[in-house]
Amino acid sequence: MSHLISKSDTNAQTIAARLRTWCRRLLVLGMCAVAWPLMGQTYPNRPIRLISPIPPGGAPDLIARAIGQSLSVGMGQPVVVENKIGSNGSLAADHVAHAPADGYTLLVGMDSLFVINPYLYPSTTFDANTDLIPISTLGANQFVLAVNPELPVKNLREFVEYVKKAKLPPAYASGGNGSQHHLTMEMFKAKAGIDLLHVPYKGGTAATTATMSGEVIAMFSGTSNSALIKAGKLRALAVTGNKRSLAMPDVPTISELYPGFENTIWIGLFAPKGTPEMVVNKLRSEVSKSLKSPALIDAFAKAGGIEPFMTTPDEMKQLIQHDQAKYSRIIRDLKIKLD
Repeated sequence: MSHLISKSDTNAQTIAARLRTWCRRLLVLGMCAVAWPLMGQTYPNRPIRLISPIPPGGAPDLIARAIGQSLSVGMGQPVVVENKIGSNGSLAADHVAHAPADGYTLLVGMDSLFVINPYLYPSTTFDANTDLIPISTLGANQFVLAVNPELPVKNLREFVEYVKKAKLPPAYASGGNGSQHHLTMEMFKAKAGIDLLHVPYKGGTAATTATMSGEVIAMFSGTSNSALIKAGKLRALAVTGNKRSLAMPDVPTISELYPGFENTIWIGLFAPKGTPEMVVNKLRSEVSKSLKSPALIDAFAKAGGIEPFMTTPDEMKQLIQHDQAKYSRIIRDLKIKLD
């Protein structure tokens, strides 16, 4: 009998312990159910950090500062831009991915972080598809096919004919092996049926200098080089978007000669996974207002011809998937590996 009583007591204690555990869990869930909506209503109540993956002065950084200033006014809290540089932007993305999911640490990231880096940096410590959630795209830009002004061509058709007639493939510059400058030219080579020798430089500035000096004949540059083009130090032949650039309205698109060719670059705002939906929605609402502001539109234009670009989270996810498929195929086909 004593054995049975002891066993019964043990079972009762186990059941009681389990009930206490479940009660604690229900209490926590109840507190969360109350806390998350309240968080969305009170957010933000302290400064927000925008993490920029490049040094001050580059287009993503300038966009971060412009959108940060606008959000600060709209949300009534300081928005501070911090630069975390390294691993082609992955350091900044990793920092945000592992930050608290409370809406106070956000990433202003360029598309290459999500659509190129996963295929060139397999050891990256964050998953671009799961560890960060998209809030909205912010701005879009396109590349410019620019040539040395001494090259005897005046337009895209003449450039293609010049390359086809060359005894040896002429050289072109890029901002680095696997960069968007590089991959865009490879896409164009395939579309136009031409051959060019790739010469990677350490960054877009070095590639631009090489093109201006005549070390190479051409490059795909950002519209941030519009001042050099206007000064006659580079000659613009075409842009890569599906419409002409507001910064260079007289320069035709490649698709005007080669229908279907299009390659744009974009920058977006991201948060750590698990960020409350009410916080994400509030950020999206403020971003939407900001992108319609004349002051911000002007600031984007001065950052290199950036045009405001707003999408829904679902549209942004589809855009990332589309670009991942595009770039991964090019990287695989060309067997691109970082040195």
